[in-house]
Amino acid sequence: MNTTLVVMAAGMASRYGGNKQITGMGPNNEILLEYSVCDAIRAGFNKVVFIIRPDMLEDMKRICGDKLAKKINVEYAFQDYSSLPEWYAVPEGRVKPFGTVHAVLCARSCVKEPFAVINADDYYGVDSFQKMHDYLVASSDPARAAMVGYRLKNTVSIHGAVTRGVCKVVDGRMVDVDEVAKIRLYPDGRIADTSEGEPGRDLDPDALVSMNFWGFRPELFDNMQRYFEDFLKAADPSDIKCECLLPVMVDRLLKQGEITVDMLETEAVWFGVTYQEDRPLVQQALLELHAKGVYPEKL
Repeated sequence: MNTTLVVMAAGMASRYGGNKQITGMGPNNEILLEYSVCDAIRAGFNKVVFIIRPDMLEDMKRICGDKLAKKINVEYAFQDYSSLPEWYAVPEGRVKPFGTVHAVLCARSCVKEPFAVINADDYYGVDSFQKMHDYLVASSDPARAAMVGYRLKNTVSIHGAVTRGVCKVVDGRMVDVDEVAKIRLYPDGRIADTSEGEPGRDLDPDALVSMNFWGFRPELFDNMQRYFEDFLKAADPSDIKCECLLPVMVDRLLKQGEITVDMLETEAVWFGVTYQEDRPLVQQALLELHAKGVYPEKL
């Protein structure tokens, strides 16, 4: 069965302070998404779709796209305002993309098979891709989806607050996801939701959270389109930074009974580059993975 990996790489990376999607992190200047694609190929995925801004195309091809195209079918989708409904007028002053739901919808013309969705600037771990691929191959129900769930303690940054979708799971299925902003890790190991100020609400370090590693069937695009259009209709025109987010959409579809979501748990330690200060830690972690033989000397 054909399976596709959809990589969301169009974000503006405002907290990082640069275009982190195409910033070299590996010992040979590999970018993080190269590791994801490497793991996806080993798991059995046979196509990758990069969702990027139009101005990123030549850089993406030069840095990794052309090289990866020798190993896997590579396609590109553009996240820009041209894909918005004709009836919607973009508020004056808005420059940000419309979030991860919009990003995935921009890849719809490229995806006709079961697919996984990931961020370009995260490292997810080898076994996560195998679990997701095996799930996509085995599942035929268009109303079933999956998410790779990471332990909260394995996904926070010592350098600042992060946003995570904190999940409630019953009998292996997600029943609720709460998008929590401003999650902070403290020196004593405490993790708290500080969205309403310090000292914040304690969070369970072992809670499963979303890192935007989803598995869907193509039939879900119809649900996704309806949800996104409802979001645009309800959006406050004065809020030029509002985003339509995948965890929030999934939670809504769950509560409406339109989908079920199987949780694929992993104990893998996620790492990524939310902040510039994260980069040395990511570089060291990747160097150790190469040294252990998880990856060859050069990808």
